[in-house]
Amino acid sequence: MGEVAAVDLVQVAGVISDCKAEQDIPHALRCRALGVSGSWFCTWRNRPVTAREVRCGKPADAIRQIFDASGGTYGSPEVWITLVRQGWRVSVNTVAELMAELGLVGRRIRRRRGLTRPGKRPAFPDFVRRDFSATAPDQVGAGDMTEIVTGEGRLYLATVIDLYSRRLLG
Repeated sequence: MGEVAAVDLVQVAGVISDCKAEQDIPHALRCRALGVSGSWFCTWRNRPVTAREVRCGKPADAIRQIFDASGGTYGSPEVWITLVRQGWRVSVNTVAELMAELGLVGRRIRRRRGLTRPGKRPAFPDFVRRDFSATAPDQVGAGDMTEIVTGEGRLYLATVIDLYSRRLLG
């Protein structure tokens, strides 16, 4: 076969078949242009499906279902664990290879970092001197801010509470 031995033969056969379907170019001309013999193409086209192709084709559907069910977050180790629990006999490397062929890439979950970072900003003065009791309404208030992580992004909830009546002011 000469120069084609370094190229994936499945891709070569796919190109030859596509040219026939799209441009109506004779297969003898297509084979000569790609450096393969016409008999090789006919043999390849008429060959039976191998046991490995059948074996790799079955878990591919299950892998896609598991990946879609996870929302696109599972990588090959998580998909492999799920497959083994379902009764499949397949290796981690096979799952990784099939996921790469299918174009499935797990999304990395980013760990949340806190809002406060000590030492970056000067502290605010303590006007209540750690005395959170109030003798009348609307004299002393306290505030808080909370970060809520959602599927669409981060939300920030800020509150102000009257320390006498414990009412939420805003």
